[in-house]
Amino acid sequence: MSLRDLLRDETLASMSRSERLAALCASRLYFQRPDSPGFLVSETEAGPVVPVFTSFEALGLFAGPCGWASTTVADLVELLPEGVRALVDPLGPRTFVLDAKALEATDAQGEHDGGA
Repeated sequence: MSLRDLLRDETLASMSRSERLAALCASRLYFQRPDSPGFLVSETEAGPVVPVFTSFEALGLFAGPCGWASTTVADLVELLPEGVRALVDPLGPRTFVLDAKALEATDAQGEHDGGA
């Protein structure tokens, strides 16, 4: 299941919180790779972000031909430098910010709700 699938209302409605979190963490994101190891970080008014995409095609529309890499959501939030968040699908209609705190809050809420 892709992150794009998870964002569709009908898919989300049929899943428990723990199922959504597990699927989200396993989803693959694509990002532009700089010449040196690390992430291409953009400074914004809201702080530093790494633009990431739910598809290779969306990355191509954003960055054109470029070096790229992909990883799971779970790995991405662990690899991001302190204070840097991921901006998912910045050109899309359902852009959102992703960071470790957001995943932890979702996980904690799922545990509080009994996983449902």
